[in-house]
Amino acid sequence: MHIAVILPRWVGDAVMATPLLRTLRTHFRSGRITGVMRPVIADLLDGTGWIDDVVPYDRHGRNPSNRFRAAARALRAARADVALVLPNSLSAAALAFAGAARRRVGHRGHWRRLLLTDVVPPRRGEPVVPPPVAFMELARAIGASPGPLGVQLRVSAEDLARGDALLAAFFPGRDGPLVVLNDNSSNGSARSWGASRHAALARWLEARVPGVRVLVHCGPADRDQALAVVAEAASPAVRGLGDAADLPIGLSKAVYARAAAAVSSDSGPRHIAAAFGVPTVALVGPTDPRLGRSDPEGCVEIRRTLACSPCGHGECPLRHHDCMRLIGTEEVGAAVLEALTRGAETRATPIG
Repeated sequence: MHIAVILPRWVGDAVMATPLLRTLRTHFRSGRITGVMRPVIADLLDGTGWIDDVVPYDRHGRNPSNRFRAAARALRAARADVALVLPNSLSAAALAFAGAARRRVGHRGHWRRLLLTDVVPPRRGEPVVPPPVAFMELARAIGASPGPLGVQLRVSAEDLARGDALLAAFFPGRDGPLVVLNDNSSNGSARSWGASRHAALARWLEARVPGVRVLVHCGPADRDQALAVVAEAASPAVRGLGDAADLPIGLSKAVYARAAAAVSSDSGPRHIAAAFGVPTVALVGPTDPRLGRSDPEGCVEIRRTLACSPCGHGECPLRHHDCMRLIGTEEVGAAVLEALTRGAETRATPIG
């Protein structure tokens, strides 16, 4: 069987699709699996071994060869037996239809019914289903037995070596635990805790964790934000990826693979941390927390119960930003200390 999987465009959602991909590879051992995805998602999943071929697809990208028509032509040429449509969007279902997959399997909604051959209905009594569970339902719909829901990624030896070299250059003489902070999000500023609060957290940790190394994570579009945290912290214990020459996704995977704990907004890096088993503190504001639970056991969520939250907006419509502003530095710091202890205990537990 040839299965085409149209993957989400966002990093976090793509990480939450890894249990599905692993299950497909396990169940259809002799089958062929084609991933339809943005190039950055292909880099994210590199090394997992679950995907045989890649069809690049980024309908918002600058490269015409990655847009809808080119991806549809590539899918038609691939002659997929089944297309699993993970994004719950009309355009993703239209791509499966234009790609001429014989079976097109996806969830109900967004006027997609006529474009799909198999519609997976929502669970009764569960208005919001976490993405790993929802994606796994698509595997069940084509006869695969649902597998474990733990998210997973792989990092190459080359990327690990590059990450280790960067950490050694950033933190000479420091050998304490690595704590990675992330405040960026592709969906607007509403999820941001703010540079000043992150800088205060970094100083709080430096005063309490001997030799701690605090690394401020960022992507290519978030350098200034990361640099602002480092500048305000003004400490050799605090450095940021904003100072790195290049910021490939492999470098992000490498630093999270080395992290002892992480603090993140409800965004992609939170899920990268989960994929490497890093105890994480997630700062959740405008988003529905049920949509980001890729690691319920390893992640502590901090949020405020407000009448206006979750609103789901990229920018605070009331302009007060209270759902993030009211989260305190000491509360987050205490959760990080617990995460470091929890991670140390896990690493000290014998295996086998």
